[in-house]
Amino acid sequence: MMGQNQTSISDFLLLGLPIQPEQQNLCYALFLAMYLTTLLGNLLIIVLIRLDSHLHTPMYLFLSNLSFSDLCFSSVTIPKLLQNMQNQDPSIPYADCLTQMYFFLLFGDLESFLLVAMAYDRYVAICFPLHYTAIMSPMLCLSLVALSWVLTTFHAMLHTLLMARLCFCADSVIPHFFCDMSALLKLACSDTRVNEWVIFIMGGLIVVIPFLLILGSYARIVSSILKVPSSKGICKAFSTCGSHLSVVSLFYGTIIGLYLCPSANSSTLKETVMAMMYTVVTPMLNPFIYSLRNRDMKGALSRVIHQKKTFFSL
Repeated sequence: MMGQNQTSISDFLLLGLPIQPEQQNLCYALFLAMYLTTLLGNLLIIVLIRLDSHLHTPMYLFLSNLSFSDLCFSSVTIPKLLQNMQNQDPSIPYADCLTQMYFFLLFGDLESFLLVAMAYDRYVAICFPLHYTAIMSPMLCLSLVALSWVLTTFHAMLHTLLMARLCFCADSVIPHFFCDMSALLKLACSDTRVNEWVIFIMGGLIVVIPFLLILGSYARIVSSILKVPSSKGICKAFSTCGSHLSVVSLFYGTIIGLYLCPSANSSTLKETVMAMMYTVVTPMLNPFIYSLRNRDMKGALSRVIHQKKTFFSL
């Protein structure tokens, strides 16, 4: 009977962001603008890579998948946040909450693996330029992308199934703007040790190991760059990797600071702000980082615009 009472919960309540009522409309407009910027920016990258044959290379294959992941990653949380801010209805059904958690893990993990693939691509391009085409073959690139999707799907499904087996108490208030896995575990009445062990083990595989692989790739890249006698070559190589390093710093910096290096006086407000960094800010900045610092993307945009003008002039 006790188990039946615990599992009868049908809705959770998302507290959302600690915003004053008089600031509600301003914050709603701000988050809506950020979300639309994320959608348009990442869609632009995907379309440009699709339309311009000059961008049909391994690096831009990974970049198009990263843009798609960013687009979906933001769409998992922000529309619900905007809906709650507009309707003043913080409830989310139990099934929708688990679904949101699943896709949040899926696209968050996918970004981690794609950043590793992009780091390896830059490592091969700089350290083995003469063998780049042979090493980064289309088969290898597609295999890396497919492996990323398979591993992240398995990881997200594992955590979702483990969460679905738990019983939840009468307290259904989630002090967050989305169904965060750690926040849900705090509401569970049943034993969560299996979930915690899986989070600890899989977290190392999904976050720590990819981060170390990226650091290792760039350590080799820096070592190879420093052997280049030309200062022009050094600047060119650092410029090539600069955009990717910016994304890695934004993405892993907030996640490691939030989950792997928690402070003793951490508050819900701090956790919410840091979560906003990697769920909202980072996906929005990625298109600017890659388009503004990348000559190939600028060239592709110019060629596509020129082709459209020529088409309409005919």
